[in-house]
Amino acid sequence: MKLTFRWYGPSDSISLDYIREIPNMSGVVTACYDVHVGGVWKEESIKHLKSLANEHGLAMEVIESIPVHEHIKLGLSDRDELIDNYIENIRRCAKYGVKCVCYNFMPVFDWLRTTMHHKNPDGSDSLAYSYEEFLKVDPKNLHLPGWDESYSPEELQNLMEMYHKVSHDDLFNNLVYFLKKVIPVCEECDVNMAIHPDDPPWDVFGLPRIISNEADLDRLFAAVPSTRNGITLCTGSFGAGRNNNLVHMAEKYTKQGRVHFVHLRNVKWEKDDGSFTEVGHCTKDGSLDMAEIVKALVVNGFDGYVRPDHGRNIFGENGKPGYGLYDRALGATYINGLFEAFEKIYKK
Repeated sequence: MKLTFRWYGPSDSISLDYIREIPNMSGVVTACYDVHVGGVWKEESIKHLKSLANEHGLAMEVIESIPVHEHIKLGLSDRDELIDNYIENIRRCAKYGVKCVCYNFMPVFDWLRTTMHHKNPDGSDSLAYSYEEFLKVDPKNLHLPGWDESYSPEELQNLMEMYHKVSHDDLFNNLVYFLKKVIPVCEECDVNMAIHPDDPPWDVFGLPRIISNEADLDRLFAAVPSTRNGITLCTGSFGAGRNNNLVHMAEKYTKQGRVHFVHLRNVKWEKDDGSFTEVGHCTKDGSLDMAEIVKALVVNGFDGYVRPDHGRNIFGENGKPGYGLYDRALGATYINGLFEAFEKIYKK
């Protein structure tokens, strides 16, 4: 496996100097943040990010993400033009050595939590989702942690209304339309598309979610069979859905050659209403068997990219929620240990 670390570019509070000090770190996962969604990335920007990473002994082979414009998801009249721009971004990224693009097809919100600073018993704080708190949110007057700075209230309401008549099948068909145009270019450019699951994996505010479980993935892969059409196996996102068997999914889709990228993190299920808290990466900290998930990846031949996902704020750090340094670095060392152990046992 290739261990990677999310890096938000030169403005990230986590420097490349720190990232390269994490044991066995091979590269960064990043993106161009200077272009509006739907636009074409500047080659100079891609080249600059790659140069900065390479100067620190790090590769830049994974992009997370090239965002999919809402008009593509909605299937509006300008989607072909926007897909052409997306394709050009794939070509430009491939020119600078990118091998994997992580993306999502979630309407409006590509993640949802009810608090960014849940206080845990050990003194750390982390992201959390409380169904009880979610029920208190007024869909017609949305104010959500992490999203108030992304949309004005008017913009958010307009977007929500645009999706009012979009069904699950409509959204799925628009994803297939998108991929059927994009995947041939990926074949040409040696790039894998790795769709990120819905986070959390169920409908929110009446918005359809279509990549939430094994059945959704099977439907997608049947519609677009190329193995360039693969997944980001995010254990925390799929794992919030209590009916998702992560060990089985890791085994099944690794065998199919569709697991191109893995986000490893743990969640702790709270109550019986779907509530969950993001916790430390170790198996004992949450509700997911992280060791068995990694074992399933190794035994079935996974050799792709992995990164520690959302970390807690620990050791007095007041970092970007989910993306501080210390807990993700601890997660990376834990991931290293799991992979080294299982690779020694099963890759003789």
